[in-house]
Amino acid sequence: MSGSAATIHVAELCKTFKVPEREAGVMAALRGLIHRKTCEVKAVNRIAFDISAGEIVGFLGPNGAGKTTTLKMLSGLLYPTSGQVAVLGHVPSRREKDFLRRITLVMGNRNQLQWDIPAIDSFDLNRDIYHIPDADYKRTRDEFVGLLGCKTS
Repeated sequence: MSGSAATIHVAELCKTFKVPEREAGVMAALRGLIHRKTCEVKAVNRIAFDISAGEIVGFLGPNGAGKTTTLKMLSGLLYPTSGQVAVLGHVPSRREKDFLRRITLVMGNRNQLQWDIPAIDSFDLNRDIYHIPDADYKRTRDEFVGLLGCKTS
C-alpha cells in the first residue's frame, strides 16, 4: 500500500533518546556536573506500517517495546529521530491546526481498571465516577463488546 492511500503511513520510523549515564559514588556525581556522559537508547527502531480508513488495529508489545513512543510520534507530541510519518495527510510533528482538530489521543493507565473485580464492573465504576449517562454508556459498551466478540456477563 502506498503512503498516499493510507490514513496512517509510517516508514523507517526511529526515535532515539540521549540519556545520562549515572555512575556510583560522590566523585562520579561531581564529575557528572561538569562533564555529563550520555548514551543513546533506541525506543523505536525502523518500524513501518500503513493503516487504512476504517481499519481497527491493536498495538501490542512488551514494556519498553516503543508503543507509547510511537503513538506520541503519530500524534505529534514527539519528533521522530528519522523516518516518515503521515497521519490524515499531515506530518504530525508540524502540529498544524487542521491536523490537531482531527485527532485525539487518550493515554490510559493500569489504574483505569480495578484489577480485583471483573472488567465490566470496573467500567461501571468509571461510568459512575465520570457521570456518563446510562444510555451513552450502554450504547458504547455494547458496541465494544460486539467489536471484541465478548460478552458482559
